Amino acid sequence: MSNPSTIAAFDFDGTITHKDSFFRFLVFSQSTFRIVMGSIILSPVLLIYKLKWLSNYRAKQIVFSWFFKGWSLDDFNEKGRLFAIEVDKIVRPKAMDAIKTHQDAQHTLVIISASIENWVSYWAQQKGIHHLLATQIEIDPQQRITGRLLSKNCYGQEKVNRLVAAFPNRQQYTLIAYGDSAGDKELLAFADEGYLDKFI
Repeated sequence: MSNPSTIAAFDFDGTITHKDSFFRFLVFSQSTFRIVMGSIILSPVLLIYKLKWLSNYRAKQIVFSWFFKGWSLDDFNEKGRLFAIEVDKIVRPKAMDAIKTHQDAQHTLVIISASIENWVSYWAQQKGIHHLLATQIEIDPQQRITGRLLSKNCYGQEKVNRLVAAFPNRQQYTLIAYGDSAGDKELLAFADEGYLDKFI
């Protein structure tokens, strides 16, 4: 593993971490009252999603909007910065070992995640991972969160699309990818080496 033209792409939730960061960030950033109220009000949305009558993208946008619409971008980013400490509590040691192995080999490390980029980016930067492809949020001219997602949910085929957009010369690099769920299967199939629920 000494080829500098190698990209190591990691899913985040369930691969680098052993828990979903979306719910954990909600608990970290919201009051207990808001969490309880949101759980009650949004329960029909979550049920429809579980029944697969609502897309992953649409369900995420509805939940995200209810909790964060109207927040200032500065406040949201500050919560994301502080949340990096919480991420450290849920990372998989074997994932960190794999990240270190790739860093030592001078590979290009990328996190490709359906999570919102604002709460993943600070942790990624701290760990020396400078390429992040994640779900982006829309901000209005007053720098407040509209509640809408700016990009497609970085899930399934969209993970491959985002990777190719960022690193278009596919024939010029070896791709090693790590994932843990159905949302990663297209990326793993696209890779030269794809690892599901295990590390190199």
